[in-house]
Parts: sequence; C-alpha cells; structure tokens
Amino acid sequence: MVFESDRATVCLDRKMMEAKPSNLPKSFIDQPVVPGDVVLDLSSMANQTIKLGGGLRQDCDALSVMKSGKLRFLKPNKYWVESSQKRYAPSVGDNILGIMVDSKADNFLVDIKGPALAYLPVLAFEGGTRRNIPKFEVGTLLYVRVVKANTGMNPELSCTDATGKAAEYGPLKDGYMFESSTGLARMLLNSPTCPVLETLGKKLSFEIAVGLNGRVWVNAEDPSTVILVSNAIMNSESLSGMQQQIMVDKLLQRVQ
Repeated sequence: MVFESDRATVCLDRKMMEAKPSNLPKSFIDQPVVPGDVVLDLSSMANQTIKLGGGLRQDCDALSVMKSGKLRFLKPNKYWVESSQKRYAPSVGDNILGIMVDSKADNFLVDIKGPALAYLPVLAFEGGTRRNIPKFEVGTLLYVRVVKANTGMNPELSCTDATGKAAEYGPLKDGYMFESSTGLARMLLNSPTCPVLETLGKKLSFEIAVGLNGRVWVNAEDPSTVILVSNAIMNSESLSGMQQQIMVDKLLQRVQ
C-alpha cells in the first residue's frame, strides 16, 4: 500500500466523478462521519495508491476519520473529509487567496487564514529571476497555489501551475474580497456549477475567484453588481439549490 498526502482540490472546470469505489461502504460516501469512524478496509487494496486528504489517517489496515464532516471520494483514488470551518488547514494543491503582509529578500510573507503565515518565494513566478522580482504593496491580494504544507513548518506557495506557467495565478486588482467558511468555498467550486453562481451568471457580468481557504473575490464594472453578487454568495451557504435560485431572483428584482 502506497500513500500520498494530498487533498482533493476542487476547480470550477472540474467534473466530480459520481462513481463509488467498490470496496468503500456506500453508506459512508457523501455522508456525515465523525472521528473514529472506519471508512475503508485497506487489507484488500494491495498494490494500490491512495491519496489521503484532510480529516483522514491510516490506522494499520484501516482508514479512520479524524474530524467531523462529510466523506468525499474523487475517482480514481482520492479520499477526504469535507467540513465547514473558519480556520483554514493548508494542503498541497489547494488554490487559495492570500494577502501579502511583508516582504523579505527571498520570500513574500502571505496571510492565508491559516495557523501560520506562508512563504511565497520571489522566484515562484513564471520566468522568475533575480532581475525581474515582482513588487507588491502590503495588502495585495494574490491568487496562489499551495506547494508545500508540512506539519510544523510554514506553508510554501507558488504563482505558477505544475508546468511553471502563470495560468490564472497572481495579483487580483480592484474588486472586493470577503471571507467565508471553507465549506461555502467548496460549495462554490463544486461541479456542476453552484446554483447561486449559475443563476447570477445568467443575469449579470462579473469576475470571481474563490480560494479553498474561505476567501472570495468579486469584480465587475458596476459597483452595485459587486455588492449584489457578494451578498447573494454570503446568504447562500445554508440554502438548498432551489432556495438559492429564489433568493437570487428576489435580489435581482430589488435592483431592477
């Protein structure tokens, strides 16, 4: 049995697989779990690689739950416990929104809403060299990727994807950033598109960036659109899909 420590990351363009692993009890998939629950028997999974996300650990031949939440599975081999919390626990591969709080010779120090500040190396940008180190003011909002998240150490970030390209990473200018729970952030990033975002997108033109650390950035030409979208998102966490659509329709009627 080989394990890789990695949380299943969520992207707007990702399609969540519906298939369930045959050796995982169906009663646990997408269901609430609590610490101590054994959700997977590893003795029958020899020569397979399993990726463990947040909230899970290996106990001999069993996969056990460490925190309350819902057990999630992403084909082919990723398992994690999804929970809603204010404090963010960094995990490799997460796309998050960070705030630059200080700069040193080799690193930017970034607040990621976690237990410690994260390091963003000055060379962790596409084509980064000592001659073209980017300059950021304190308070700059950055869309970044977590590349290291070792226990007892400050997380390390990057503004490039796995191929070294900038892609969508980097500073986010203008707009409005607000904080949410990590559960709301994951809901917004789920595929198919979250109902509140789908309904808003049919009526309004806006940009949005969602970090798995519970930060959301919204930008639009009209400030009233930014306010409406932000309020709709903040009000959507405890609502069902149908309730989200009704709530957005009512907000739109008030501004028309």
